[in-house]
Amino acid sequence: IQKPGSDMNHLAESDTIARYLLSEYSDLSPSFQPENPRSNQICRWHDVYLTPIQGCLYKPASRLPVGDYADRKSALKAFRKNLEIIEGFMSDDGVYLCGKEVSLADATLFPTAIFSNFMLPKFNSDGEEVSDPLPPKLSKWFHELRASDPVFTKVYDEIMEVLVHSWEEKNHRWDSIWLAGQRDTAPATIFDKIIAGEIPATIVKEDEHILAFKDINPMAPAHILVIPKDRNGLTNLRQASLEHTDILGRLLVAAGEIAKDESLGFGDGARIVVNDGPDGRQEVMHLHVHVLGGRKLEGKLG
Repeated sequence: IQKPGSDMNHLAESDTIARYLLSEYSDLSPSFQPENPRSNQICRWHDVYLTPIQGCLYKPASRLPVGDYADRKSALKAFRKNLEIIEGFMSDDGVYLCGKEVSLADATLFPTAIFSNFMLPKFNSDGEEVSDPLPPKLSKWFHELRASDPVFTKVYDEIMEVLVHSWEEKNHRWDSIWLAGQRDTAPATIFDKIIAGEIPATIVKEDEHILAFKDINPMAPAHILVIPKDRNGLTNLRQASLEHTDILGRLLVAAGEIAKDESLGFGDGARIVVNDGPDGRQEVMHLHVHVLGGRKLEGKLG
């Protein structure tokens, strides 16, 4: 926000904007309780933890990452978690977040609640039971405020007009966004059963993101496969996008660490290969990195 004719710099945070408006137009509005500690806690938490990652709901892959989160899926998880935390700050008395009187917290959080209520269901997994996208108390506050306060009703109608008619119907914003308009619909593979522990494997490295195990049909004295635990659309490398930057890096880091592990039979280096699609002789449609070594490898690639 920037006032025409003012030397005030652009204001970014919603709480800062709200306080500026209160200062400029104090004779035209309710008090909004600028010194209410509960309201200030909600405003600050919103602006510090929700605002930086809100883009996960609508930004294309070219504008990732958001905040401190490497991919959309982890940002969405954090976004939902922070809504739950904010819910814990709410008052149990009255229609507003801080009780019976409107506060800066209501003005700050309400637009984000509109976004969340409209956009979060687009990211529900296929077959997932559709529930209220907002936590229970926040949902009650949101719907009651929308219905009972004409100012908030107007704000809701104005924002939804843009979201529905411009963003969705005209620009089809979510058609190309991963986990909303685009999803991993490929069949599960044998790797999913290995990850789930349903099929035994000799695991040599594991963390929350990757799994590495010995190939049951080794092509070299040392032959390890490294896979992402969450395929997340990576049936093969050609499906990779900026949504996958973090996991691709983790796969190569793991491959490099494995390639120098003498206990696995590796010596002075390794061949690190990704087969892609039928022409690349890929057999399992779940991206995997081959780490081969244990002797000086011969033959030309291709």
